Amino acid sequence: MLAGEAVRREVLRLPEGLQADFLRIGDLLKAHGPQRVGMPYVRPLGNKLWEMRLHDETGIARAIYAAGQGRRLIVLHVFRKTTQETPRRAIDTALRRLKEFDR
Repeated sequence: MLAGEAVRREVLRLPEGLQADFLRIGDLLKAHGPQRVGMPYVRPLGNKLWEMRLHDETGIARAIYAAGQGRRLIVLHVFRKTTQETPRRAIDTALRRLKEFDR
């Protein structure tokens, strides 16, 4: 589940290869559950946030998500990654969207 139209636009802005990786990792999470999928596909960020680690020949991207009610995962923010660490701004965006989603 995507947390709104902004996230949908972020996914659609990714190159096709990164979109395909997003869908492939999403399928892994759906088939095996988030507790059974780990590195190199997903990694915990803390504050109830996790990241999907996307890559293709054009570069890397991340999709930050959280667990929702009823076995749902909520994708909160998707972005191209240009630095070694996940930018604090990206985490703040995800946390703000999570608060909005929980209302």
